[in-house]
Amino acid sequence: MIIIADSSTLIALASCNSLILLDKLFSEIKVPQAVFDEVVNQDKPLAQTLKNYLANKVSFIDPSQLMQQNLGIGEREAITLYKQLYADLLLIDDAKAKRIAINNDIKVIGSLGVLLLAKQKGLILKIKPYLELILENKIYLNTAIINQILTLADEK
Repeated sequence: MIIIADSSTLIALASCNSLILLDKLFSEIKVPQAVFDEVVNQDKPLAQTLKNYLANKVSFIDPSQLMQQNLGIGEREAITLYKQLYADLLLIDDAKAKRIAINNDIKVIGSLGVLLLAKQKGLILKIKPYLELILENKIYLNTAIINQILTLADEK
């Protein structure tokens, strides 16, 4: 299963030491160059961790295929790469980008969805400790989605 990742979800998963879950859940993780450049920027938290993790996961997009939606370059490249590689899932947390992806028949999963899937597969016991680390790192997650995931995980 090929998954294309956007920056916000990678940062969220890195902040709770969960990048390894991506490798355990999915056969192939790819990011476009713009996402890589965004997360390895020296000013970004966990830049070195993400640089090491993404070292051989960068794929280049065909610039002529870049979608022209009103999104950031990383999100646009991630959606374009998803279509180019016929990926199975787009890992994205941004609500607007997620909505546009869904409207373009793209299957999406967020960082909390990855944690829920990891719990369902027996890779982690509880989501709450991971969620607390994400929130401690001042990463925004929608409260309604948090509550929905915790309910689905029987941790409410």
